[in-house]
Amino acid sequence: MAAFSVTATTSPSSTTSFLHPHGSLPQNWKFGILRMLGPGTCSFNWRRRRTLMCAVNQDAKEAMKDTIETDSPIGALGETDSHQDGSGTILKVWDKSIEAWSRFAKRVSGEWDGFGADFSNEGKAIELPESVVPETYREWEVKVFDWQTQCPTLAEPEERLLQYKSIQLLPTVGCEADAATQYNVDERKVGGENNGLAAFAYQSSGSYVAIWQKKDNLLELEYCLINPQDCESRVRIIQLIHVLDKKQMVLQGIRVFREQWYGPFRNGDQLGGCAIRDSAFASTAPMSASDVAGIWKGSKAVATFGTANNDIFQELFDDNVQKSIRDGDSSILLPKQLWCSLKQSKERETLCEVGWLLDNGQAITSSCLFSSTAKPQEISIALETRALEYVQP
Repeated sequence: MAAFSVTATTSPSSTTSFLHPHGSLPQNWKFGILRMLGPGTCSFNWRRRRTLMCAVNQDAKEAMKDTIETDSPIGALGETDSHQDGSGTILKVWDKSIEAWSRFAKRVSGEWDGFGADFSNEGKAIELPESVVPETYREWEVKVFDWQTQCPTLAEPEERLLQYKSIQLLPTVGCEADAATQYNVDERKVGGENNGLAAFAYQSSGSYVAIWQKKDNLLELEYCLINPQDCESRVRIIQLIHVLDKKQMVLQGIRVFREQWYGPFRNGDQLGGCAIRDSAFASTAPMSASDVAGIWKGSKAVATFGTANNDIFQELFDDNVQKSIRDGDSSILLPKQLWCSLKQSKERETLCEVGWLLDNGQAITSSCLFSSTAKPQEISIALETRALEYVQP
């Protein structure tokens, strides 16, 4: 595999899990949301050997114990049910990936409101069409770059279904946003019948990456990244990729959504309006290249694709500690501490990446690696820290 200034080192000893404070969910949710909490909240590091001692028979509990050892993602979560006659117990064995999806479903579901904007492949903000801008703004010669947006999201934990809508609202003046009108609705569905999804990878934190095949020669790479320091805040960055001759990948544009969690899923019926905790961002200053450049280290979670045995729907598993060297000058710098890039290797593999600089020198990054024929090979999400030994040239 080609190198992109990224090297892998030792495996971490523990798995990072981000808590979500959304709390309990209402019982009247649609799509069977009563099952959203899933089989349990226990988490295990499956890369370490675990030993489970279980009683096979209630009367022989002290005499006989079976030892089960596992290194796979499928393991026992230790629940037992008694037979009706009370003669023994049954060990319930759960697939850990179901537990992880259940936690993901709880954390990704809800009403996510905020602002969205389009950028050129050089990172320049693109104005909204004049036809949608209120006349008052035009009279004041105010340029408008941001849509107010909604993204009602609902995940089915047991059936592994995810449905969400990206809604653009017509710009309004003052606090008329509470009565805003929908301009465009882009509805997506993950799971079930074929809907243009080429690959999907998720973390229990609520972060995910989806690769959408829009046309024969157009891909959308959607990165949804939850802030590990504030799990009611997230960004969605979409790279619009044009594929030439089924080989060369060219970045056409970028779409960015900054979103806050405003409550349980209501299918977009409730709008944050003037209560939205964020503001328009597209025309603000981009981040500095010096904040991207350097040596970054951190734990990387990975899902692999591209073979006959790989499903397009996968959980991201902690793989190793990665070391990355980034050149800020070759990155596309965006507002609100965001960046992205697209690089090709000598072997014609393509690495697409996005990043979000957080507080305390940390960044959450995500990348998609494609083969020389523009087929997805790997998706990853990493929480990184810039190394102190880096000195800018």
